[in-house]
Amino acid sequence: MSEEGLLLAVDKMRRAEVNPTAVDVFAHFYRELEAGVTGLIPEDSIAPLLDPPKLSEVEVAEQAASQALAQTAMIKLNGGLGTSMGLDRAKTLLEVRDGLNFLDLIVGQVRFARQAYGARLPLLFMTSFRTQADTLAHLRRYPDLAVGQLGLDFPQNAEPKLLASDLSPVSWPDDPSLEWCPPGHGDLYTALWGTGLLRKLLDGGFRYASVANGDNLGAAPNPRLAGWFAASGAPYAAEVCLRTANDRKGGHLAIRRSDGQLILRETAQTTEQDLVFFADEKRHPYFHCNNLWFNLEQLEKALSERGGVLGLPLIRNEKTVDPADSSTPKVIQIESAMGSAIELFPGAQAIAVDRSRFLPVKTTNELLLLRSDVFTLGEDFRLSALGGSLPEIDLDPRYYKLIGDFEQRFQTVPSLREAEHFAVSGDWLFDQPGKIAGKVSLPDQGRQSSYR
Repeated sequence: MSEEGLLLAVDKMRRAEVNPTAVDVFAHFYRELEAGVTGLIPEDSIAPLLDPPKLSEVEVAEQAASQALAQTAMIKLNGGLGTSMGLDRAKTLLEVRDGLNFLDLIVGQVRFARQAYGARLPLLFMTSFRTQADTLAHLRRYPDLAVGQLGLDFPQNAEPKLLASDLSPVSWPDDPSLEWCPPGHGDLYTALWGTGLLRKLLDGGFRYASVANGDNLGAAPNPRLAGWFAASGAPYAAEVCLRTANDRKGGHLAIRRSDGQLILRETAQTTEQDLVFFADEKRHPYFHCNNLWFNLEQLEKALSERGGVLGLPLIRNEKTVDPADSSTPKVIQIESAMGSAIELFPGAQAIAVDRSRFLPVKTTNELLLLRSDVFTLGEDFRLSALGGSLPEIDLDPRYYKLIGDFEQRFQTVPSLREAEHFAVSGDWLFDQPGKIAGKVSLPDQGRQSSYR
């Protein structure tokens, strides 16, 4: 059935007018899936990344940094809805603080850098069919944002979900949109190539790209990083941070023993018996921030040589047709990670940055922290932590996981500047100013209780 399944899936994509390059990439991954490729990376095949260069120690002349930034484009991944937090629109439209959402803060960071360094600095969002309209509608309030004819966004591709039983494309008449899924953020390269945006950037005089998740407000324009990357001559680079116990689930870079090449290993690429090594922050001390830098000319060369099929490592993601209903049929989503491209570029590098470059919001725990007095918002639209280590936040998911429930209960955010650990069990209402100091755990009272 699998060969027939591929033909049916490809036909479905063509009828939906999916970009031809994305169809070719899907067919490549499908054949790997059919052949039993798992994408797993055994622990004994890699060595830890132990001593990458540190941004705090590299020397970059101010003029060289400004010149490099002038040739850089900023790209943000903006295809997610934040459904795990109960959102039904672009996650980047969620308010972070002071009435500003992710998009507002990202735009503010870019506009500040443009003025401070005299750089054109295009800002481009990779949107999906679920986020494009909302994103562009919000960005209309910034009529000066687009650079030349580059626009503000380019679309992420879509692909069919495959029945786990026979790898045929799933049919779900009750909600046909559930028949489709994004191909992971590794689709970045396919989308840049297939839309022609990569060539437009090169024709516009841009040589480098700085890429990050839209929900990571730490990845602001950075001339020092741009200068380091330009001077390195590397075709590709990834930012890494020192891991803590809270970073055990994130992907990490490693060195492939067979050829000394840097590679990325995600949780989904780790065998069950190797998970203990994957999660060991002492064995693998640096995690991958998903902040990437690449040379646009080198990327175009690699894609051209491969006919647009870069050949990233496969990620086999098992889900159900309706992610919210475990009783629906099991499906396989073919995915790839954009950071895994590091293994395709000999001479690729990693650079260690501090935690200010990594401020993602995946749950309401992080959102509470960014809305608190632990952070200040500067004129450069960057959030800066006032203290040393950040307090650990642990909110009961029964009452705080969804953004509606969270905002109903946190009508006022208590001071967390002196907190070390703040855990909330049960249903608590924060409607008056308060202060958390040291380690505080609020127990489940069996009813809603007000914090005073």
